[in-house]
Amino acid sequence: MTRGDSDPPALPHHVAIIMDGNGRWAKMRGLPRVEGHRRGTRTVREVVECARELGIPYLTLYAFSIENWGRPKPEVRTLMSLLREFLLRELPLMERHRIRLRVIGDTAVLPLPVRRILSRTIAATAGHGEMTLTLGLSYTGRNEIVRAARKIAAEATRGEIAPEDITEALFSSHLDTSGMPDPDLVIRTSGELRISNFLLWQSAYAEFVFTDVLWPDFGKPEFRRALDEYAHRHRRFGLTGDQAGPSPRR
Repeated sequence: MTRGDSDPPALPHHVAIIMDGNGRWAKMRGLPRVEGHRRGTRTVREVVECARELGIPYLTLYAFSIENWGRPKPEVRTLMSLLREFLLRELPLMERHRIRLRVIGDTAVLPLPVRRILSRTIAATAGHGEMTLTLGLSYTGRNEIVRAARKIAAEATRGEIAPEDITEALFSSHLDTSGMPDPDLVIRTSGELRISNFLLWQSAYAEFVFTDVLWPDFGKPEFRRALDEYAHRHRRFGLTGDQAGPSPRR
């Protein structure tokens, strides 16, 4: 069987995005880097709205990595301020569209005002089930894996689990993304061809789409193009093509 002309394209259940290119976008226009970050928050809203309209249940955005703490202090302060402004501004949207907010990463090191607004927003949206928006803040995949390993080691030391109890499923349950499906599609903007320490465990069988478009210019049309490319991928998960079923029609 092949998909008919009138059949809707296959949508991913979980999309993860490495948002990149804010600084270059601003530099190309002779603007301060902060203007690129500010424009990037508007793109976040566009993509979140598009995902909600299409019925994609999970959207994860790589907003701030642990390595980003090494950027100039004024830029880091601006990024934290923009994050706080974004959460305050977008809470009504999340409540209106029944979007739940989650955060992954070592959030204990975030500034107190940011932690407070994060806690309030997470609590206010905890009951929403139409879509889950997850922000990677002070996050890297390696750090997440190490923290999960420490939790498991502590449980083993207390005698709560035995070494033979440690499975992929148990390990996944100790990650920040516990309870969420792995991403089906990972998108990276700005032309870079790397995953930058993002969802290393969870992306084992994700499809990747790389685009040259800088994040501030990555609006709904670009997002839909990435989804269309995903819809034409043949996901085999290590099986043969025949075992995995029919390939999407190009």
